Amino acid sequence: MKIFPTLIVTIGCMTLLTACNKGNEIAGRSQDSASKSARYLKDRLPADQRLAFEVSFFTIRDSIKDGSAFLKAVDGKTPAQIIEKGKAIYTERKMAGVAEYLKYATWEEMLASFTKERVAQSIQPLDAREKQAHTVLYKL
Repeated sequence: MKIFPTLIVTIGCMTLLTACNKGNEIAGRSQDSASKSARYLKDRLPADQRLAFEVSFFTIRDSIKDGSAFLKAVDGKTPAQIIEKGKAIYTERKMAGVAEYLKYATWEEMLASFTKERVAQSIQPLDAREKQAHTVLYKL
């Protein structure tokens, strides 16, 4: 009779430890779970690594066209491993002469350029329609 509660507690602890163990890795069971875990990981990274992780993740996605092969490639990977794979793909594509990558001297220069683009996008003024949508004045 005392074995049953002990067994329940043991199974519960094992389940909890298994569930918490993959908190810093991408779950590659499906495209949806991979995207969700990538967003989760990106949000918890230091600010200086977020863009590198995001660019790396989508660079890997772009380089592996087959969905199941992509999921196998990212399943269980940590953000550091994803960034390293993204840098490797960047280097391969630059050496292959891909025009999008040739305009950047280094990986860091490419990330700096993307950062500048994002900042410029975030400070663009609203056009007239968007200004009207954000008003609190109502026509009665």
